[in-house]
Amino acid sequence: MKPMVKVEWQGGMKFESTPPSGSKLVLDALPDVGGGGEGPSPVETLLSAIGACAAMDVISILKKKRQVVTAYRIEIEGERVPPGNWPRPFLSIVVRHIVSGENIDPAAVERAVQLSDEKYCSVIATLRQSPTVTSEWVVE
Repeated sequence: MKPMVKVEWQGGMKFESTPPSGSKLVLDALPDVGGGGEGPSPVETLLSAIGACAAMDVISILKKKRQVVTAYRIEIEGERVPPGNWPRPFLSIVVRHIVSGENIDPAAVERAVQLSDEKYCSVIATLRQSPTVTSEWVVE
């Protein structure tokens, strides 16, 4: 099976992720935990993936509904297990959509968010499904 994403160590706590698209992403830890702060952390990237996935869906749906969006952002709040406890999974995540535009129909926004949340966003769907995750290892 061909890897969907390849993540390679760049030294310290810095890693470069290469997906099939070839658009590389650098992830790093904050300096207080040994990183150089040269990219988002894996946890920040997870929340960013949720936001980007949902945002792409919502914008696409609103365009189809002929809504004239002039500004749009998503704010994501994640509540985690307190520091000092490991692992530190998210206990809850709130995805807040903030839309501005010309005569925006709140019902259209509500429906677009609902469709993304329940039907289209693969990232959110994956988190809700709690997929089986297995780890393998190889020494080269």
